[in-house]
Amino acid sequence: MITLRPAPARPTTGARQLALLAAVQVCVMSVWFSASAVVPALRAEWGLSREHTILLTVAVQVGFAGGAVVSAALNLADRVRPQVLIAGSALLAAVVTAVLPWCAGAHGVVVPLRFLTGFALAGVYPVGMKVVVSWFPRRRGIALGVLLGALTLGSALPSLPAALTSVPWQAVLLCSAALATLGAGITLVFVRPGPASAAAPPWSLRYLLRMVADRRQRLVCLGYFGHMWELYALWAWLPAYLAATGGPGGLTTFAVIGLCGAVGCLLGGALSDRCGRAAVAMTALLVSAGCALLSYPAAGAGLLLPVLLVWGVAVIADSGQFSAALAETADPRYVGTALTAMTAFGFLLSAATIQLLPLVADAAGWRAAGPALAVGPLLGAVAMHGLRRR
Repeated sequence: MITLRPAPARPTTGARQLALLAAVQVCVMSVWFSASAVVPALRAEWGLSREHTILLTVAVQVGFAGGAVVSAALNLADRVRPQVLIAGSALLAAVVTAVLPWCAGAHGVVVPLRFLTGFALAGVYPVGMKVVVSWFPRRRGIALGVLLGALTLGSALPSLPAALTSVPWQAVLLCSAALATLGAGITLVFVRPGPASAAAPPWSLRYLLRMVADRRQRLVCLGYFGHMWELYALWAWLPAYLAATGGPGGLTTFAVIGLCGAVGCLLGGALSDRCGRAAVAMTALLVSAGCALLSYPAAGAGLLLPVLLVWGVAVIADSGQFSAALAETADPRYVGTALTAMTAFGFLLSAATIQLLPLVADAAGWRAAGPALAVGPLLGAVAMHGLRRR
């Protein structure tokens, strides 16, 4: 008699988990700028005001910050199984994005739906970083660079159909929702925490106060805040900036955010594992600030495209370094909480600059709006210099 034994489960590896998490980020983060990518169509069909369209983008940022604050206060990223938290959050983001096309005439519902989108994504991105860190305790720079490269590609994805074809705006939103649903399924079935993950700690609201008291964690967060001052303001207003300054259109937005951003994430991650987190982050911040300042004369001289391409690389190249540095300085039991708290306040700051930039443009023109973004990375570079000295 022959006894049939079940086939052994396929062993998972860090590389396989990183590839899965990158695919999840591309899929789920496509809902982030899904509404922003179709703003011209929404304004034409729904009669939205300029202020209302600004709120569509700001609401996602504020929603993300709110969701991250709740997650950090409850230590959800450290106390809930990550695959369950990511999958549930991705599914919520998919549902509220899929509902949006049916809200014509109900303008009061649109902004709350975008807020819920950001709120849900707070359970995807920071938790994904925590899972990556648990698989790569040594080469965190390049691993987080891959994850953030996937995030940039996913964020830029909705702008691709608008640049290439005349796809109906409803299809853009529904495709983003379908991708987010796919990401939820991949996470629930395949994603698992790594061997370096710590056991679930007890709930502790005091850890947030310990973060602020620790000088190293405080410097990392300050550097991150300088980075977030410019990142999402640049990404959100790049199409309007190009249109107002006579810059190149077409695929430029996708190239700067998606392609250059992915290159910057990978390059910054690889260099940080060799040269140190603080040094790479400080260099990227300074280059990014330089591009912001150069954007003014470059727009007048017809040299805007090369400046934007370099800016697209530098503006995100430092992002993974802040996450890796915080993971290396935080209490291992509360890494998820630390990452979530840092991103919460960073995205709240970005919501302010998204609203500030068009005001600068109204007062002094879009050419002057670019240099205004240099303030954040310059201050962030000072914080990274302090961290490097320690």
